[in-house]
Amino acid sequence: MTDTGRAGRMRLERRLLIARHGADLLDRKRQIMTDELERLQLNAERVSDSWSTRARDASTWLQRASALDGHGRIQEVAPAPPAQVEIIWSGAMGVAFPDSASCDIPAMAGRGGSSALVYAAAGHRDALMAGARCAAAERAVRLVQTELDATRLRQRAVEHRWIPRLERELDAIRRRLAEQELEEALRLRWAADLHGGATEPNTRSTDAGGAR
Repeated sequence: MTDTGRAGRMRLERRLLIARHGADLLDRKRQIMTDELERLQLNAERVSDSWSTRARDASTWLQRASALDGHGRIQEVAPAPPAQVEIIWSGAMGVAFPDSASCDIPAMAGRGGSSALVYAAAGHRDALMAGARCAAAERAVRLVQTELDATRLRQRAVEHRWIPRLERELDAIRRRLAEQELEEALRLRWAADLHGGATEPNTRSTDAGGAR
């Protein structure tokens, strides 16, 4: 049996079933990713506002410390080791993205100076932690948005191209099978009519001979 026969019809029916199931899964994933993206966007807005506020506060205290202690003193108390940022990862529907971030910030290298210097150091520590969380949140939004766009694209391809093509091919096979069945039924009827027509004269002849 070729692909245009019953075996081909069964294969297409299975493929169509798989395609529709895939479309349902993609639609479910799209809905979940949409909800997750909304949550991440709200979180990104919140941590971005927090980072902006803390950065402004740190800048204000730095200006005061510069005026009171001088730039040289600020450099003296600045810690030599760099801060370390650790990203905490999470995920949804197979997509990994940053969930949060933590910072290991070295303490000031020395003591002394004005209270403005102490507040400036503390303000920059807070701003750095807020900035790391903001960067992680914005990265999460971009990753989830990219996956959501790809999911929508795949869903449209399945729903608007793959499934309609399979449905057209399946309809064509069904029409051909229906035509073949009709032709077979007609051939059987014609054969029956021809067979009946061939035997009927013999029956009449026998009847006539018996009558004589």
